Amino acid sequence: MNQANVPTIDLQKARGDASQLKLLDLACRDHGFFLLKNHGMQKEIDAMWQMSKWFFNQPREEKLKIIRTETIPLGYYDRELTKQKRDLKEVFDFMYPKLSGEDLNQWPENNEFRSTMEIFFSKASQVAEETLQLIFLNLNSNNSQLPNGEGSTSNARLNFYPVDDPLEESTRNKITNLGDMALHHHTDPGILTLLLQDMTGGLQTKSKEFGWIDIEPEADTIVVNLGDAMQVWTNDKYVAAIHRVTKRTKKARYSTPYFYNPKRDAVIQPLEQILDKDPKYIPFTWKEYIQGRVDDNYTDLGEEDIQISRFRA
Repeated sequence: MNQANVPTIDLQKARGDASQLKLLDLACRDHGFFLLKNHGMQKEIDAMWQMSKWFFNQPREEKLKIIRTETIPLGYYDRELTKQKRDLKEVFDFMYPKLSGEDLNQWPENNEFRSTMEIFFSKASQVAEETLQLIFLNLNSNNSQLPNGEGSTSNARLNFYPVDDPLEESTRNKITNLGDMALHHHTDPGILTLLLQDMTGGLQTKSKEFGWIDIEPEADTIVVNLGDAMQVWTNDKYVAAIHRVTKRTKKARYSTPYFYNPKRDAVIQPLEQILDKDPKYIPFTWKEYIQGRVDDNYTDLGEEDIQISRFRA
């Protein structure tokens, strides 16, 4: 595996550094991944790790008290599907309360856990916005004219990748079998993802030039990958990162992605202010797209989940 073209970008200094911006641009065109240092949220990350490990180390019956369903989409889950295959992982999903004040989150009975995750979410939203602005510097566009993400549609997830299947054998026989990956290859649907990973390793992305390459853990950095909305916005100049996680054989893995998503009522289409050729996509709504991506997390629908290729012009 080759990691030579996954650059580490300094969030505070890259704006005035042409060489860093060039590396960022190349990565966004090739595979959609880069590392971010000097991001200013290490305190919140350290606190998040502590609470994440506390949560997944709880007895299974405690976690099942807040299990998510198709009607209650946030909380704990242990049988998610990607590409019609079951992933070897446990997750906990959460987000901001809705603008109406309605809170769809399910929280364990631990006030410190909840407050830690809310503080982490708020800081991650800020860093995601700063990262988006940095990316757009390479697109020769006026940032004030560009769409932003929105906290109320974004979400975060605690991931735990155990060595062994977390489900009892009697349960396994009734659901989709595990695949050959801890997390199967996919792209994220939104704008960009901030990913925190421990030092275990296993994350890979698909480079146009090198094929599958490792995203090696690097202390005090955030992994950033581009999503489908960014690829459409840029009319394929930048690519949504295809990525996967290999199975762990000796040591469990923890990670936490923050998914920075478009505004709730956004129409996703190539942005006029950065178009230099005919649009490659027809417009579609974020609400429609994200619903299509979520539906097959629970059940094998017999076909691949919705992809941006469906909206090719």
